[in-house]
Amino acid sequence: MTKAISSWSGGKDSCLAAFEATRSGYQVAWLLTFFSRQFKRSLSHGIEMKVMSEQARALSTPAVQRIVPRGMEEYEEEFISAVSELKAKGAEAMVFGDIALEEHKEWIEKKCQILGIEAVEPLWGRGCREVFLDFISAGFEATVVAAESKIFGPEFVGRKVNEALLAELEALGVDPAGEGGEYHTLVTDGPLFKRRLEIIESAPVLKDTHWFLDIRKLVTKDRN
Repeated sequence: MTKAISSWSGGKDSCLAAFEATRSGYQVAWLLTFFSRQFKRSLSHGIEMKVMSEQARALSTPAVQRIVPRGMEEYEEEFISAVSELKAKGAEAMVFGDIALEEHKEWIEKKCQILGIEAVEPLWGRGCREVFLDFISAGFEATVVAAESKIFGPEFVGRKVNEALLAELEALGVDPAGEGGEYHTLVTDGPLFKRRLEIIESAPVLKDTHWFLDIRKLVTKDRN
């Protein structure tokens, strides 16, 4: 079985991509996430390191967490360094949750080619609505943890990812997958999980142009 790194955001798309990759014969052996040095939150979804660590424990998959000091140049350096280290441990592929952002896909493919590992894109080219529904039908559960304040109010964070949410997004004219960064999620349960996460205490907070769900208490529980 081919050992793979998941480019892990903690959200629905990276999770569904990892799931699809495992069904295609890859072993997702590491969850690689990059964090802001200033805020200790993930660059992609703004999720705190401690929450991501707890999610990795619920998945029983090692989390590889890297801090990025500032901009894109530093991110590229950390990406190459982290992937190179995991390649030395046996990684032969890296799984990404891209759907339609061509520029990002080209960047990924170029870096992976240089590093000598396979870039795996299980969701590429699917419709964003299809990806949303595939995530639900696979049995995953997720919560909205970030949302653009110009589109959504504070009540939107904390919402569950389900068909009612899809209908609301479509009524607002928002991409169902949030490909433009309109909203982000945290996966809390599903086929890949050994234990489920439960958010016990949280509150919306406004930071710059986004509402974030400040997760104050998170626990893991046995799956039903």
